Amino acid sequence: MFVRRDEAGRIVAASLEAEGAISEWVEDGEPELLAFGQGEASDATLTASDLRLVRVLEDIVDLLIERDVIRFTDLPEQAQAKLMERKSLRASMRSGLNLLGSGDDGGLI
Repeated sequence: MFVRRDEAGRIVAASLEAEGAISEWVEDGEPELLAFGQGEASDATLTASDLRLVRVLEDIVDLLIERDVIRFTDLPEQAQAKLMERKSLRASMRSGLNLLGSGDDGGLI
């Protein structure tokens, strides 16, 4: 595996082929390369967890608003804008996934 290192000598990129600054050869079983790969996997796991948490927080905000615990306008303007953007994106995705239609055409596309 070819790698690129930062100024401190840590692996910051890996590739099956040498390209540009990714030119140092490291054996596949090297502990340093394995640690780099595990770090990448950990980052991906954390990112996926963050995305799920964002959805949970959106649902909590919706529930608090629905139960009149808070008002939407109580939230900072930036938070309002982000929540509205996410609601709009989810709504457009839902309508885009309605492939069979909902009209009187018998469900034909």
